[in-house]
Amino acid sequence: MADSFWSSLKTRLKGAFAKRDLNFEAKWVVTVDERQISCKRPNGVIESVAWKDLHLIGIATTEEGPHLPDVFWYLIGGKGACIVPQGATGEDAMLEKIQQLPGFDNEAVIKAMTSTTNNKFICWQRSGGT
Repeated sequence: MADSFWSSLKTRLKGAFAKRDLNFEAKWVVTVDERQISCKRPNGVIESVAWKDLHLIGIATTEEGPHLPDVFWYLIGGKGACIVPQGATGEDAMLEKIQQLPGFDNEAVIKAMTSTTNNKFICWQRSGGT
């Protein structure tokens, strides 16, 4: 399942960023509230994950940069998932909120932001009691 997720992600993102617009990432809008995190893509598609269903937060990096977006947040829940490119509108508010999760790994964020290869970094994973 994980391999199909990454394959699907790569296909969807390549299609979404095929026509390069220098402000394209900012056209993705992240909204954070007490119930969920959601991201509205420029094409109108909305992905969301409820806090209570959230299992994993990570960052995927690609070797596509700097000419194409190369850093993506992924939030995976039992009933939904959300992909957020770095530079999305509302990303700062999302980061502020997810950094409050117990055990959030800021070192993983730092490592991801310095990566120039295809890689995945786990920033937070729900534990049995969280």
